[in-house]
Amino acid sequence: MSASSDVALLSTIATLEAQERELVFSRFDNDDAWRLGCLLVELAKERNLPVTIDVRRGSQQLFHAALPGTAPDNDSWIERKARVVVRFGESSYLVGLRATAKGSTFASKHDLPLQEYAAHGGCFPVRVADVGVVGTVTVSGLAQADDHALVVEALRVFLA
Repeated sequence: MSASSDVALLSTIATLEAQERELVFSRFDNDDAWRLGCLLVELAKERNLPVTIDVRRGSQQLFHAALPGTAPDNDSWIERKARVVVRFGESSYLVGLRATAKGSTFASKHDLPLQEYAAHGGCFPVRVADVGVVGTVTVSGLAQADDHALVVEALRVFLA
């Protein structure tokens, strides 16, 4: 990588770390999951985005929507991204970019099966203050940075 791309990558990682410190819930229940999922659907429909949306608390799926233009493969991506967040406690995008910043890949750094884990943008931890990560919110269907950005936008609106 070039020096300018290294700087851009480190800047992106710092931004993602700041998002994770910022986007913390005071509580998270089934109603919150439903409202967050509906907000994501609303944002996606306004923009005609072909995404699948998933919200979970623990291993329980509390919200799922597949908008027009999606396919069953999006569900597979959601599962794989969510496993990364559950295992590492950080967004799937951040985990993937950290491996890249170290001159590696997620696969070689962690030796996890790619059929089960995807360190690509789009899954964000649902973190409750003084508790920790209690779930995940995931979008699949766009470029990884766009999947991540849509989740972050919805979380900011929701938590405001």
